[in-house]
Amino acid sequence: MGWLLVNGESVALDGEKSLLEVVQNAGIDLPTLCYHPELSLHGACRLCMVEVAGRGVVAACHTPPESGMVVKTNTAVLRRLRRMALELLLSRHDRECTSCSRSGHCSLQDLSNRFGISDLRFKHERTDHLPIDTSSILVRDPNKCILCGECVRMCGEVQGIGVYGFAHRGAKMQVTTAFNQDLAHTDCVHCGQCAAICPTGALVIKPQMQEAWKALNDENKTVVVQVAPAVRVSLGEEFGMTPGESTMGQLISALRTLGADKVFDTAFTADLTVLEETEEFLERVQSGEKLPQFTSCCPAWVKFAEQFYPEFLPHLSTCRSPQQMMGSLIKKFYAKELGKKPEDLYMISVMPCTAKKFEASREEFTTEGVPDVDLVLTTQELARMIKEAGIDYVSLPDMPPDHPFGHVTGAGVIFGVTGGVSEAVLRLGYERITETELENVAFTEVRGYNGMRKWELDLQGQGLTLGVVHGLANAKAVLDDLKAGKVHFDLIEVMACPGGCIGGAGQPITNVNRKVRQERGAGLYHDDVVTPLHKSQQNPDVLTIYEKWLTEPGSETAHEVLHTSYRERGSLWPRPKA
Repeated sequence: MGWLLVNGESVALDGEKSLLEVVQNAGIDLPTLCYHPELSLHGACRLCMVEVAGRGVVAACHTPPESGMVVKTNTAVLRRLRRMALELLLSRHDRECTSCSRSGHCSLQDLSNRFGISDLRFKHERTDHLPIDTSSILVRDPNKCILCGECVRMCGEVQGIGVYGFAHRGAKMQVTTAFNQDLAHTDCVHCGQCAAICPTGALVIKPQMQEAWKALNDENKTVVVQVAPAVRVSLGEEFGMTPGESTMGQLISALRTLGADKVFDTAFTADLTVLEETEEFLERVQSGEKLPQFTSCCPAWVKFAEQFYPEFLPHLSTCRSPQQMMGSLIKKFYAKELGKKPEDLYMISVMPCTAKKFEASREEFTTEGVPDVDLVLTTQELARMIKEAGIDYVSLPDMPPDHPFGHVTGAGVIFGVTGGVSEAVLRLGYERITETELENVAFTEVRGYNGMRKWELDLQGQGLTLGVVHGLANAKAVLDDLKAGKVHFDLIEVMACPGGCIGGAGQPITNVNRKVRQERGAGLYHDDVVTPLHKSQQNPDVLTIYEKWLTEPGSETAHEVLHTSYRERGSLWPRPKA
């Protein structure tokens, strides 16, 4: 514990690792383009410079705080140096801001406005225009890259994959993939976290709004939209609302105004997933085979396992994700109820996730050439469509989802936060194993935001060990420990994105802020509390669906419609030796 002076004010030290953290905790917004508290230090942008008495100008992100320091953050020298650093960054940046999808949400643009930069003293460094990669669900434009390295560290440190790296030197330096391959030909799992953390438009989600508009305006198509749980607590942020504020009713109203014929809540098929996955898990526990069971809701995690750990594929739940369960039910059963052919229904998913776009395109989820899900829009894309249509989102009335997939439970809603799938399964598994009714449905032990959580519980003599993981680097560590026999689990929930779906790359870009993610998670838990039903097995519409179409959980029909299989994929990533 100690004290230092920041701009003449005494500031107490409280375990901060850098002067940047101290200054930010003191309420001063010190500019930076390459620092993130959840990543390693890089120190490339040089914007967080401060003056320290007796030391001169230093980078605050790399300077550890010491008691007695006298720090200044806004001197004439610092302002001049920051402006110069920004001008140098802009000199190598493709400044087509009006046509950039990150315009208005670009950190470089924000700082340029903040420091009043209108004229550049430095010529544009690049004379050649580097090719833009559109091979994947992401668009990679190296002409907008400012070499902050955040995508490199995110992919390597948080996701443990390392698709990106630095190549060349001097003015020719760039962030690229191995051998400058297109993203579609790399080990990318489509989590999109690189795009979420990119401060400019160098990495963005490939937009598909025009395809959505075309379907919505097609009189020959019945457009059915499903909305993932995590979207309800984030979409409002795009319209000035508080993170975590649930706006599901307004969201449904907006979709109907845009032209959707039917709107369903994906929390419904999350409830369905709970019944199917719990049945599968209890069968495995009884037989003692294929344990631990891994959840399969996250398509980025599934692709990660297919590429890097195919020996664990038999351990993944065979359940489709809630998105694909909904698409399958819509095309195989609901279309007949409407007197339509599957191809006459256009299924749009609104997801917090970029990997859901890849998942919808998988051949496993296409029947006779008709995809179960035709198009996936991210939260960001839907917000743009609402703005384009001139809809006053905040003033929209609440509207309920359509039937027969109308009722949802709190268990389905919390799927959108790390630990939520495990907790939802426990609410059913507890009653199945103990044959007693569960009174307190909140299993707070599986909640939290540590990257890896372990919980051992005793259900009247039946011992179970649960693991909850988010971030694929954490998943990699767990898988390696399992292979080495160092740990034991019965059930492991894996989400690729920090915080789970609330931190998906399709969310409003503030999802890289840990506090915002936690506020969204709190919003989902609040929705669970206020929702009348809290256990998936209580959902009356789910029970009706089984009676009409699926017979019972785990039935032959349910397996045909709601389950799938996974396959080994080639990988550029070196496999560890056995």
